[in-house]
Amino acid sequence: MIKAENLQKRVPMGGSELEILKGITLEIKSGETVAIVGASGSGKSTLLGLLAGLDEASGGRVLIGDTDLAELDEDGRALFRGREIGFVFQSFQLLPALTALENVMLPLELMGQDNPRQEAEQYLQRVELTERMQHYPRQMSGGEQQRVAIARAFAARPTILFADEPTGNLDTRTGAHIIDLLFGLNREEGTTLVLVTHDLKLAERCQRRLVLEAGELVED
Repeated sequence: MIKAENLQKRVPMGGSELEILKGITLEIKSGETVAIVGASGSGKSTLLGLLAGLDEASGGRVLIGDTDLAELDEDGRALFRGREIGFVFQSFQLLPALTALENVMLPLELMGQDNPRQEAEQYLQRVELTERMQHYPRQMSGGEQQRVAIARAFAARPTILFADEPTGNLDTRTGAHIIDLLFGLNREEGTTLVLVTHDLKLAERCQRRLVLEAGELVED
């Protein structure tokens, strides 16, 4: 379960502060699929980053299960993310010097997981990239790179998957295929899925929509 209590985010700007999030309170149950939507600048990606422990709140707190992220230091949050959280980003975030297989293996190796190669190969097969395992990101299309990113995220068997505009850099047809893969794997793995999107079709696939407007939660 993910719980945000009076979550706030402010950043310095020209001698004053810009308030990005204004006291967000929400709860996401285990296994739910939730879309965070809203206009550009509404605070969607900021909220996602705080829920995922990638950034620190200015006020309030985030609880994942029994863990209060505010009580962890940077190293503690990194360890927690490695155990519990997976990510899929709009820009793929693949390491260009590593093959598709090596990109998926790397987080598994850092976790000290047994048989990282076998696990990585299994998930690349599940996203239909059996023939592309030894290719580098520059040799792959955007849709193929995003499938590598999805395989990497799920291979670590996270309890929660956060996705920030996962179809934002893809054409409509490729994006639809990525959505099917993402939700298919999510059902099979029983992962909690929280995503930010401008894509209404993608948002409609989720069980809930959280609508942000100027840093406030205006609809759930």
